[in-house]
This record gives sequence, C-alpha cells and structure tokens, in this order.
Amino acid sequence: MQFERKQLSNDRLREIYHAILLPRMIEEKMLILLRQGRITKWFSGIGQEAIAVGSTLALHQDEWIMPLHRNLGVFTTRGIPFHKLIDQWQGHADGFTKGRDRSFHFGTPDYHICGMISHLGPQLSVADGAALAYKLKNEKKVSLAYTGEGGTSEGEFHEALNIASVWDLPVIFIVENNGYGLSTPTNEQYRCEHIVDRAKGYGMEGVRIDGNNILTVMDTVEGVREYCIREQRPYMIECETFRMRGHEEASGVKYVPKELFEKWIEKDPVKKYEQFLLSEGVLDSAGLAAIRDEIKNYIESEIQKSALDESRQIVSYGNVEDELNDVYVPADSSPVEKTIENNRTGELRFVDAIKEGLHQSMQVYGNLVLMGQDIAEYGGVFKITEGFVKEFGRDRVRNTPLCESGIVGTALGLSLEGFKSMVEMQFADFVSVGFNQIVNNLAKIHYRWAQNADVVVRMPCGAGVGAGPFHSQSNEAWFTHVPGLKVVYPASPEDAKGLLIAAIQYPGPVMFFEHKHLYRSLSSEVPAEYYATEIGKANVVRTGTDVSVITYGLGVVWAREYADKHPDVSIEILDLRTLVPLDYKAIKQTVSHTGKVLILHEDTMVGGFGGEIASWVAQHCFEYLDAPVMRCASLDTPVPFSGTLEKQFLAENRLGETIEKLLKY
Repeated sequence: MQFERKQLSNDRLREIYHAILLPRMIEEKMLILLRQGRITKWFSGIGQEAIAVGSTLALHQDEWIMPLHRNLGVFTTRGIPFHKLIDQWQGHADGFTKGRDRSFHFGTPDYHICGMISHLGPQLSVADGAALAYKLKNEKKVSLAYTGEGGTSEGEFHEALNIASVWDLPVIFIVENNGYGLSTPTNEQYRCEHIVDRAKGYGMEGVRIDGNNILTVMDTVEGVREYCIREQRPYMIECETFRMRGHEEASGVKYVPKELFEKWIEKDPVKKYEQFLLSEGVLDSAGLAAIRDEIKNYIESEIQKSALDESRQIVSYGNVEDELNDVYVPADSSPVEKTIENNRTGELRFVDAIKEGLHQSMQVYGNLVLMGQDIAEYGGVFKITEGFVKEFGRDRVRNTPLCESGIVGTALGLSLEGFKSMVEMQFADFVSVGFNQIVNNLAKIHYRWAQNADVVVRMPCGAGVGAGPFHSQSNEAWFTHVPGLKVVYPASPEDAKGLLIAAIQYPGPVMFFEHKHLYRSLSSEVPAEYYATEIGKANVVRTGTDVSVITYGLGVVWAREYADKHPDVSIEILDLRTLVPLDYKAIKQTVSHTGKVLILHEDTMVGGFGGEIASWVAQHCFEYLDAPVMRCASLDTPVPFSGTLEKQFLAENRLGETIEKLLKY
C-alpha cells in the first residue's frame, strides 16, 4: 500500500490519523460493551474506516451525505458527539429519533447527514434529489451516497444512477465492495469483473481504488468532487475493502475463508496509515500513544454523558399524544394568501380544475418542481401539464425516466434542501414500483427524525374507461394503512383544485387520488382565484333523513345520480374528500341524522377503506343505528377489460339493491 502525502502538512496528516482512529476505537469499545451485555446489537465497520472517513473529509461540511450502517466514520468525522450517538443506539429519548429507530437509521440537517432505512438502495435516489437541489440553486456542491456491493443488485441502484446521468447531477456514488453481502460472496452477487465497469453503461465516469488507503480515498473524492461540480456530472467510485467482522456480531464469520482474513489483516487501514506516519516522521510511538490516550479519555467521558450512564437510564418516556403528533408534519398555521390574475369565467372540467390548481401553485411556489413521465413538452398522458414547460422551464417541469421509485426518492432529496415537489404517477397502478420509497421513506421520515418530505404524489386512478387490470385500480387503501401519509380523493372540480392546492401547501407527503373517469365527464363552477380546501374536512353534498351514503371519488357521482333518479328516498350524501385524516365528526353527524349507513367505494370489498369506516361507526355510533352498517364495493377481482365485465365489476352495479336492502331493514 503506497501513501502519497502530496501537499498535506504534518498537522493535516495527524488530523487525518485522529479522524480514522476515532471510529476504530469507538467500535472496539462497543464490542466490549456488547460482550458485557450493555448494548444488544452492533454492525461493525472495522476494516472499512478509510472509506467513510476519507470521503467525508474530502467533502464540505454543508454537503449532504447518505451513509449506511457501517459508516460510523461519517458521523464521527462530521463531529457528532459520541454520547449523542450512544443515545441514538440505545433508543434513548435524547437520541436523534427519540427511541423510534435504531443505530444509523437517522439523519440530521445540522450535520447534513441523511441516514438510511433498512431497505438498501433508497439512499442513492435521495442523493440525486439533494444534487438536483444544488443544481437548481446553482450552488457549487455535490451530494454523496454509499452502497455495498450487495446493494448494487437492487433496482434502485440502477434507477438512481440512471437518473443522475440523464439529469446531469453532481452526485458521487461510492460502492464499498467488501466481498460479502451478509454471507453472499461477490461471485453470487454479480458477474461483471468489477462493479465500476457498470459506470460506462450509465454514461458516467468511474474509478476503482484501494478503499483501505485513506489518502487515496481522500485524494480521489476531492478530485471527483471538483469534476462533478465543474462538469455537472455524476461519478462512481468502487472502493475495494474487506469487512473484518460479521454482517452484525451475532452472524459471525464462519462463512469467510480463513485466508481472506490473513490477507486483509495485512491491509488494515488504521495500522497501515500508522506505519506510514512513523516512516515519514510525522509521529513517533509516543505521539501515536498520546493520540490514542486522548481518544480513549474522550470515549470514556462521553459514555458518562450517555444513555449507558445509569443515572440517565429511564424506564419509559414520551406519551401517546407526542407519538401521534410526530407522525405527521405540522401544517403551516398561517394560510397562504396569494392574488393571482385569472380572468377565467364559467365551469371547468375536473381535469382542467386540477391543471389550474397545479398551475397556480407553480406561480405561488418558485421552489415547486414537477416530475413525471412525459409531463414536459408532451404535457402528460392526460395533458394536465401541457404548456407548463414553456412558462416555467424544464428545470421545474421535468420528464423522468421510467423509474417511479427513483423519482420519489429524488423528491425526498429535494425536500432536504427546502424544495417542494409533485410526482405524477402516469397511472395510479404504477405506484407499486415506487411503493418502498413512499411507505418506508416519505411516510416515516418525520416521525423518525423530524425531517419533512414535501412531496405530493398525484395518482390518476379508477375504472370505468375500459383500461383493464393495470390501468384502472382504485388503490387508495394501500396507503391509508401507512401512518405519515395524508390521502386525498376529491369528487368535484372545485374540490380537485382546492385540495390539490392544499396538498401542495402542506409540507408533508400527500397521496392525491384523481379519478380518470371524471377528468372529462364532470364539469362545475370553480372559483378562478387561488384557494385551498381544508384537508381532513368532509362535505355534505346532499342532506336527507332516510339513509346516509358515506363515499368519496366516483362514488359521490354514483350516489348523486341514484338520488336524482329516486326522489322518493331521502338520501344524505357525505363526501369524505380526505381519507387520512378522516372527518369523524362529520361521519358521526350524518349517522345521527338518518340512523342507516351505506358506505360506498369503487375499491374492492375485502380490505377496502370502507371496512375501517364501518368498524368506527359500529364502535362509536352504535346508539344512533337503526340497521347494520352496510357496504357497497366492487367485486373482489382484478379490474376486467371488457366493458360488460367492468360494469358488472363496479360497485355502482350493486348500489340500488344495497340501498333497498338497507331501507327495508
């Protein structure tokens, strides 16, 4: 291993030694604590410290890094006090996640670190978003994300690198190739000779380096950083290294051939750097020992400040109210007021109301970025963003590759730098490809470490247009089960505009469902001005005394049409408008008005959101009921293509008989 000091002073070389020795000595202490039973789990990065420390030293303090669970050196090099890390690892109330998440699954904007979730891959796309933010703000910065050789098999690795290259983003991707994904060796992980060979396939440059040589890592990342900023391009660095411990301590290392340990122990990044410092006369044995003593004293003093100190250990903390309140990003208490010149008069179609709401939001928020397949010059498959590129430019109206997960992750990365974003799913069905980023990253990030995800995901959904099983689902129930997401589903042009504006105003993640069948079949008066409709407030669209129909989306249209055809039945129709949060007060009021409740939705019956409403009504409104709560939903089959089969499938086909049954009870 050859070290090239170049222009580095002796003082700087000593600083680097302190930086790489600190995480090594912390780990050695943690392994002792693990054997003592004072901690319960540990993911070791021993043998890989040069990568995390060297790359972090090469970046500026205010550039975002997306580390993994073996990158302790990122956190220590950025200057996070050790006692704060212990609080986090021990699930203490003073930890970065208040005990809500583990180990390195956290982030902190104070140190420009965005931690991982357990699913490998998503952090790469988040780095894309941070880099895009730098590009849009014309800041000379890069973001950096790590992955292991196992993580390169994830689909999001492909998506993130492809996005970065197509969009010319200044982002550095570091692959820590340590030979094993848990126990799976590289020959079972990939068949190219080197992972960096893939860089050319994405149209980006790459280099393979000795990941155990800290000066090589520093010098390489510094040069790559300059390249990424100058050329506004991404770059891949493959760091060859080795993991000297198990995947985590409980897994052991029996699956690793003994000769590999013998080979790599000779390449220990800390010991090799110590030998270099001694050979250069930068430090002598006494100097090395002095730094070790300094770090040892620091570690012991920090432990006394941490959750490992008995005086700070607490049996319980927090309360139910705090837990619930921290799931959702607090809404801005002061409503956004903006006067926008708009001389339009008359009715708007549902699709045009969405377009107007989106257009006015783009005027109000200069930091709002739209992303989706074919949304730029083509205007999207439903033409909602037609003409937007000419007015707002391609920086803010961005065509994306076909990579739903990567784009949602990019949207989250934009949030780290204060941007708002709207991601259009071409069809709501396609969201399944981006499911992980939505339900595990967007939804949970505020609860975990108070970082908002200022993202609206637009979901063109629903059947009735003969589009078959993969373009017709009403899949809102997939997301109502995920704490942290707000779920909005308007049924009128006026609400479509007002609720979309409100969703964009809200600084947290919103799933915005818009029914394709209503796009051009439903028109009504819509205020021309910029306005927001309150999220979480239902609307009584028709009063009645015989039966309450609680519904949303296309179900509102079905209920109104049925009521118009049956004037002899006094039907009250409650349009929920928002499924999360749910307007329980309005539900209780309508139940008390009629005593008979029908819950109507287009989604299939089993697992549909109607079951949640029915359960709540039965539990909280039992004294008002004169009949069992009934549900009317679509058949428990995929959405069929044939018009005849689709009509039979839809809940509308059974609405009349269900109402009659309820009235006769």
